[in-house]
Amino acid sequence: MKINHIIRLENGLAFGISFFIYMQLDFPIWLFFLLLFVPDITMIGYTINNKIGATIYNVGHSFIFPILLTLGYFYFLKDYLLIISIIWVAHIFMDRLFGFGLKYQESFKETHMQRL
Repeated sequence: MKINHIIRLENGLAFGISFFIYMQLDFPIWLFFLLLFVPDITMIGYTINNKIGATIYNVGHSFIFPILLTLGYFYFLKDYLLIISIIWVAHIFMDRLFGFGLKYQESFKETHMQRL
């Protein structure tokens, strides 16, 4: 088995675990599927150029902001912060399951997952 396949499998399992956690917390399932593709709005940076597009996309597809939202949830105890965080993390795992990853500035189609 190639390393790329192992990493995709890991991300698929992580996506499943994210969805399972979301379900166990009794958050609305319809909201999960409604918001699952919202992080892809970060592709809008590509309307300017590849460098800005890759930067904005990578910020939206890294774990930094979902982790900060989770920490915010623990401090403020607002469910919506945890809902957004879990869905965002699930989106990142789903993207990486399908071979989409962080983008290089040279091309929208070239990702870190392809170089593994």
